[in-house]
Amino acid sequence: MEWNSSDYTLLTEKHFQELRKMLPGTLFFQDEESRQNYGHDETEDLVFKPELVVIPSTVLEISLLMKWCSENHVPITPRGGGTGLSGGALPVHGGILLSLEKLNQILDLDERNQQATVESGVITQVFMDTVEEKGLYYPIDPSSKGSSFLGGNIAHGSGGPRVVKYGTIRDYVLNLEVVLPSGEIIWTGANTIKFSSGYNLTQLMIGSEGTLGIITKIVLKLIPKPSFSVLLLAGFTKMEMACEAVSKIFNAGFTPSALEFMERKGLEWVMEYEKIKFNLKPEVEAMLMIELDGTQLDFILLEAEKVSEVLYDLQADDVLLAETNAQKEEWWKIRRKMPESVKANSIYKEEDTVVPRAELASLIRGIKKIGHDYGFQSVCYGHAGDGNLHINIIKGDMAEEEWSIELPKAIKEIFELTVRLNGTLSGEHGIGWVQKTYMPLRFNSVHLNLLKGIKNLFDPLHILNPGKMVE
Repeated sequence: MEWNSSDYTLLTEKHFQELRKMLPGTLFFQDEESRQNYGHDETEDLVFKPELVVIPSTVLEISLLMKWCSENHVPITPRGGGTGLSGGALPVHGGILLSLEKLNQILDLDERNQQATVESGVITQVFMDTVEEKGLYYPIDPSSKGSSFLGGNIAHGSGGPRVVKYGTIRDYVLNLEVVLPSGEIIWTGANTIKFSSGYNLTQLMIGSEGTLGIITKIVLKLIPKPSFSVLLLAGFTKMEMACEAVSKIFNAGFTPSALEFMERKGLEWVMEYEKIKFNLKPEVEAMLMIELDGTQLDFILLEAEKVSEVLYDLQADDVLLAETNAQKEEWWKIRRKMPESVKANSIYKEEDTVVPRAELASLIRGIKKIGHDYGFQSVCYGHAGDGNLHINIIKGDMAEEEWSIELPKAIKEIFELTVRLNGTLSGEHGIGWVQKTYMPLRFNSVHLNLLKGIKNLFDPLHILNPGKMVE
């Protein structure tokens, strides 16, 4: 069943008064500016204004609000830092927008057990910096780490460049406090590395995009911080050769802590947007950025030398080694600012695909062919080490009719290609609002019905983040 906005209760002044009386310590906003600001995330130019913005300070307030929404059949959409790219935080059916920005405390940093307990509104970068001061490391660092929340990262299964060596966010979440649509509060697991005590609800919540429950507290595993790192930058005259080099590095016995792919156009745009001076040779079509880290600098430098040999064997035009920390930061800035520079350059749509890394060359080749067939330009970059490619489709001079009518056909072909290459629809951005129509390309009806059944079990009234992932 497809739920529509008309299936839900519209908020009235009586409801507003009732909520304020029930939650006297909670912030409420009804003004147009607040509704506009909280009605969008970073997904293209989409805006869905909520009827009311609610900013609680405690888990109890969230519990009472969820219970009230269930009793009154009012949709409620949770929001973290608003950095999502799949529309997961868009209140597409109006109702209440629940911001978790006030739940922003690091509650406990347990150095003995190398774990931390935090609230879901803690900014990712703040958490990373805090644990690094203790010699610990949290390697999940998406491009939006300076403003994204840990709870939102978990809800969307966010990754970042260092997944390739250190594992996904799923490897670092031990336990979650979650408020269910009924208002009940549960802990999903245990604060232990191993868990074999029934169904793993913690893993179920990761990537559920706020459709099953609202994550309020998180217990995260930490690891010792690597002592040293080196950074290489390799240019290739053919994009396909850059992609081929990715699996060759691993096959040669090396596991970089990051391995990023950047297409030339993306490099040019970010250099212009950020006013960065960089010697990009005219013959270079794409670049790989390779980070190696560990505890012994001599060993890492030897690895870097051997990786360079692999790259030169695959016709790398040049391989550079960052000579200072400032140069490392500059190169990382080029990669991390690329999404922002693309967005500033043109109207665009971003698709987040992932394939086995040995299939990257085939994916790039197919994307460029589809672009040629449909008349659009694309700019690709991403976490090549784990096969995760971000495809930015640029509107440019495309007519509005082509953009709105023909482009969805092209996107469908991109996802069909991804599936043929044994990949899937999203590696880290999630399905949310904009990808859900493509789910049947990857999953059959049995699989989709299981997902729907899980949603119905947790949220039978479909009040929690309705309209996302599956219907």
